[in-house]
Amino acid sequence: MNCFYHPDKPAIGLCKYCQRGLCTDCAAIIDDVLACQHRHEDEVHKIEQLAARNLFQSKRVASAYSRNAIFYGLVGTLFTAFGLYQYRFLGLQAVFFILIGLFLLYAASANYFEGRKHK
Repeated sequence: MNCFYHPDKPAIGLCKYCQRGLCTDCAAIIDDVLACQHRHEDEVHKIEQLAARNLFQSKRVASAYSRNAIFYGLVGTLFTAFGLYQYRFLGLQAVFFILIGLFLLYAASANYFEGRKHK
C-alpha cells in the first residue's frame, strides 16, 4: 500500500479518521494512533477521548448492575421467605409476598447477567 498523498512512498499505516494510507511525512501520532498531519488530528483526538469515556462509563454501568443484582436478590429472598413463613397463617394472602419475592429474584438474575455483558 502506498501513501494517499504521496503515491510514490510506502504507507506506514492508516489514518484513524479517513482510513487513508499515510507515509512517514504525512502521519501524525495522536494518542498512539495515526492521523493525517494537519488535516485530521483534532478529529482523531476527539475519537480517542470518546472511546476512553465510553470504556470508563461501561465499567460504571457494570458495577451498577452488580449492586442492583445484590439488592434485588436480598429483598427478593426476604419477601419469598416471609411469604413462605406466613403461608400457614395468612393462606392465599401470603402468595402475594411469594410472587413479589420471585419477581425480585428474577430481576436480580436479569441484572446480574446484564452486568456481565458490560465487563
